[in-house]
Amino acid sequence: MSRGKFLFSGRVLTRFAALAAVFSATYLIWAADLVQPQDNDRYVTKVVTDLMAHHHLRQATMDDTLAERGVKLYIEDLDPLKVYFTKADVQTFVAQSRNVDDQMKEGDLSLGYTIFHRYLQRVGERLALIHRILDAPLDFTRDESMVNADELDYAVSDAEISDRWRKRLKFQLLDFKADDLTLEEGIAKLKRRYERFQRRMEQTDSDELLEIYLTSLTNAYDPHTSYMSPSTLTNFRIQMRLNLEGIGAALRTDDEGYTVVTKILPAGAADKHGQLKVDDKIVAVGQSTGEMVDIYDMKIGDVVKLIRGSAGTIVRLEVLPAAGGDKRIYTLTRARVELSDEEAKGKVFEYGQRDGGAPYRMGVIDLPSFYMDMAAARAGNNPNYRSTTRDVRRILDDFRAQNVDLVVLDLRRNGGGSLTEAIDLTGLFIDQGPVVQVKDGRGRVQPYYDEQAGMSWRGPLIVLTSRFSASASEILAGAIQDYGRGLVIGDRATHGKGTVQSLMELGRELFPRLANAPNLGALKVTVQKFYRPSGDSTQKRGVLADVVLPSLSGVLQGIGEEDLDYCIEWDQVPRARYASYRMVSPNLITQLQARATGRVEANEKFAEVKKVMKRYVEEKEKKAVSVNEKEFFARRAELDAAAEEEKLLDEPERKDTSIQRDYYLDEVLNIAVDYLGALNRSTSTAQTK
Repeated sequence: MSRGKFLFSGRVLTRFAALAAVFSATYLIWAADLVQPQDNDRYVTKVVTDLMAHHHLRQATMDDTLAERGVKLYIEDLDPLKVYFTKADVQTFVAQSRNVDDQMKEGDLSLGYTIFHRYLQRVGERLALIHRILDAPLDFTRDESMVNADELDYAVSDAEISDRWRKRLKFQLLDFKADDLTLEEGIAKLKRRYERFQRRMEQTDSDELLEIYLTSLTNAYDPHTSYMSPSTLTNFRIQMRLNLEGIGAALRTDDEGYTVVTKILPAGAADKHGQLKVDDKIVAVGQSTGEMVDIYDMKIGDVVKLIRGSAGTIVRLEVLPAAGGDKRIYTLTRARVELSDEEAKGKVFEYGQRDGGAPYRMGVIDLPSFYMDMAAARAGNNPNYRSTTRDVRRILDDFRAQNVDLVVLDLRRNGGGSLTEAIDLTGLFIDQGPVVQVKDGRGRVQPYYDEQAGMSWRGPLIVLTSRFSASASEILAGAIQDYGRGLVIGDRATHGKGTVQSLMELGRELFPRLANAPNLGALKVTVQKFYRPSGDSTQKRGVLADVVLPSLSGVLQGIGEEDLDYCIEWDQVPRARYASYRMVSPNLITQLQARATGRVEANEKFAEVKKVMKRYVEEKEKKAVSVNEKEFFARRAELDAAAEEEKLLDEPERKDTSIQRDYYLDEVLNIAVDYLGALNRSTSTAQTK
């Protein structure tokens, strides 16, 4: 089973994609300088242990079973492809896990550091092996394959480790050759990549290590409980309030160790400055005065700390332009940046035809997350703080002014967010009543209501969902479905995350009387399960669509709740009291699905989507990939031929987040026209009677 998108492990998996390592003969010299726990780490560990015991939904203290789970998850996070640790390593660490429950109570992180230090040792040893393999002749005519990590156990011998690396390196070199690199260029690139990876691993600091270790141990309870380091907590706050202070650029570190600009945020400091471009490399950073700091091979988090700062202050960037030419120094004034890509957006489309010949007016709202500036809301000194509900209400007001006939709320790429916002936003479409029920670890059930009378939108409603729609999205979609308030269209089911997390800031927990408690990170802990008004949980099952449309997200593996390790089970609570709006019926759903299926079958683009879906499933079922050059390029040719087909897919993780008409949305609007026609006929029949 696969891990979820955890707060830190996502970054770990990304950096492991390179599978890089480097070894130095001077390992024993620098071993004395390996990262060690800091003074605060002990207190953080103890308070996390205490909070887990008292607040987690499972109502369980750390025991040998949970500790073994956590240690295995930690090892998997460090070495997901099973090419660094040996089976003997893993067996030794798992045997030592029986002491973790007592260690946690004392704030003892020794096993986590022991495992990581062994990992650094293995990283060095593997790089020596990588260099030997790359310096020797490689036979690309042999009929052999690289087996997927899911099918492997950890290696028991040096020969087995060597065989795995040899095949993996051959695969990567063939991949480089497909990108027109020579064998010599590919070998040089791999060596640099692995050397850089070792340097990055050596730079791991105590905050990063504490985050991944504690998150692995808390993931043993469920996949959504995790520890956020101070820097992760800061980024989380930024995401929830949808603004930050800085230059307004997204950055990444490439395989060569350079910091590369991947995006310029609209209306930010860099956008207004006009000279910094996507794919430019930032090589040094300076403040308003003083020396420039060389950032080559620096951790991206440390680079961000140098660049980010208070609005109105100066930052200098030494840049190697992607367009070519000499290095340049740009002086930018930091500013407040609105993260507009994640805010609600609305757009009106004219589509279909009324009986009189005029087109219908369809209002589409794209909602990527349920956001709220929690700090401003808690302080109570800013009545206009950022809120999903406020933004969507303004869009609905505009839709009404434009005489919109139907609203489409697109939650296909919405992974959740604020529970409060999910309840309030649902209240824009219903006139009071229970929106969600929650049950805590003691079995106590409490409904949460929309208590504000009236609706911002009374007309027909469609909610779009996908397997990426999770948590708060499922609360809204489930309530709309239970109330019979509108149609749910999309993948067969949503993600299936039916648990509620509470964010406990550790500085406030340790120093409750301090107005400005230090940032010691936070524990995001699962404290409740949520249930629909009908009493059904969405946990593991998700919200089932009324009308199902084909999409790649519908068949993606490893992204649903049921795919995650140690997820909470599904159950039910008693039905809450609420009245149906009767805007949807089983017969109507059957009719709409049948008409949609007929159109989909005749649609060339949906036919291409189905081909891609089938090809994806076939590829996922393969347990190995050939590293024979002839077979590799034959398969590569098949995949390249299919690449153009896959470009048509407008999946939830697309780069362009503006609302655009495409084949998928057009079919949704076709269903909307059918839905409006059915509602109009129903109203006409009722009036005749």
